[in-house]
Amino acid sequence: MQITQPIKKTVAKFISARSFDLSQQSKIIPIRHMKFNFEPEKIDHRFFMNAELASAYFASLSIFLTYGEDLVIETARYHRDLIDDPLLKQRVTALIGQEALHSKLHEELNEAFLQADLPVTFFRKLASWVFDYGFNRFSQPMKLSLMTGIEHFTAVLAEYMMNHEEIFFQTQDEKQRAIWMWHMLEESEHKDIAFDVFQHLSNHYGLRVAGFFPALITITVLISIGAFIVPFYRNPKNLISLSYWKDVPRSVGILFGLKQGVYGSSLKHIFEYLRPDFHPNDHDTSAFLEYYKHRLLNPVDGLLKPYFTKEFTPALKV
Repeated sequence: MQITQPIKKTVAKFISARSFDLSQQSKIIPIRHMKFNFEPEKIDHRFFMNAELASAYFASLSIFLTYGEDLVIETARYHRDLIDDPLLKQRVTALIGQEALHSKLHEELNEAFLQADLPVTFFRKLASWVFDYGFNRFSQPMKLSLMTGIEHFTAVLAEYMMNHEEIFFQTQDEKQRAIWMWHMLEESEHKDIAFDVFQHLSNHYGLRVAGFFPALITITVLISIGAFIVPFYRNPKNLISLSYWKDVPRSVGILFGLKQGVYGSSLKHIFEYLRPDFHPNDHDTSAFLEYYKHRLLNPVDGLLKPYFTKEFTPALKV
């Protein structure tokens, strides 16, 4: 796992001052409720590293995520009834709860994007075509494979974001920062649940690989195509703006550059999924989880304190 030196030292210092069992992901996870009340007039169109196109990618991702999370929720509910392990069944319920709130609050962010003059209606149509005429017509075993693939990509993204915390502090848009940091925390927190369900019910390597590629194409291609539309829709002058086009290679590098790019520098992690013996916990992020739970959720000065409303943990039914 590639860790920038300052955040590595910060996490190590935090962990050494406390006593945690960091041997594996937490088995029991809560469902947290947030209330962001997004303000369209305060949306920062360059919130991601002050790059307009890279930021547009995350606006596009936010819209596609609501469709992906709805697929995850429906698929998880269906397969939960087939699980005979009480703990895994309880964890699936927690996954469903977390994803339902991700979908709800990203939809609120998307509504703010719409009022801030982003092509949300077009993105919703594009996403609905992809899901209604494609993914939602898959068989349940294939949906389970796709859900597992989607969760792998969100885990990769979450790990990158936790390793590069500084990304979120190059903007004054506190609410966009908050929703993404909360979302990344929880994606890392439940990153192994979908995979464990797949292994429990199927454990078919070929089927697992089959779900990887639609997720790969959606995350890297379809969402990127949507992102390229945003700057021109919002400001048609970008078509002939020299400063905009000069910044495009930087945005592409931020997302796909091999050294520091979100996905480019994560290629090894992404394609490790194709190893027959792969498991999400091969990438141990438990130290980061403990650090970020404190940084985001501690009741005194946690970054999410202004937005946190309540949490609960689903009952374990033995």
